[in-house]
Amino acid sequence: MNLSRKLLAVFLFSIAMAYLESAVVVYLRELYYPDGFTFPIKLIPEKIIFIELGREFATIIMLCSVAVISGKLFVERISYFLFAFGVWDIFYYLWLKVFINWPESLLTDDLLFLIPVPWISPVLAPVLVSIIFISFSVPALNKIEAGNKVKSDKISLAMILIGVVFILISFIWDYEHRINSVSPVEFLWTLFLIGLLFMSGGFTKTILSAKK
Repeated sequence: MNLSRKLLAVFLFSIAMAYLESAVVVYLRELYYPDGFTFPIKLIPEKIIFIELGREFATIIMLCSVAVISGKLFVERISYFLFAFGVWDIFYYLWLKVFINWPESLLTDDLLFLIPVPWISPVLAPVLVSIIFISFSVPALNKIEAGNKVKSDKISLAMILIGVVFILISFIWDYEHRINSVSPVEFLWTLFLIGLLFMSGGFTKTILSAKK
């Protein structure tokens, strides 16, 4: 199967997976947040929280699995994972907008993830990360398809890791206080954007340094 067909298959898988994910969230909100999903977050029963943790872990396993199936080389599998993650995340919010007209805007606060602690940010933040993932993964896969060697050198890898750490900190800092705050919840936009620039720079350097 050529690259275009693989990307289309992963694209469709990610959209369908986003549909399922958003449908589950719609059901949860109907059950536990009938008056609307806003901060401070009303805690759901502990049993359901553990099931939610399992669902989130299963989501990552599914994305990893489709990446392993789609690629042969390590960097190729990473690229397919980033592509699938980016498409899934963006369409997750698009489906929610279709189903329940949420989020109200890209600056609406969301509880992104629960592992290992709650991640909180405006919707725009994960969408920007997903756009960067897709913007890197597609050129990387094209380079690999053309026979180029795509590999991050020490500087590129350091930039990517620094960016990831900054972004993660912006999501999880002071989460106990923020999850009990009233919207709009404070977000470290400066730290996040610095992290995004570092990560983007590392990805860009990796693509530009690819060679036969």
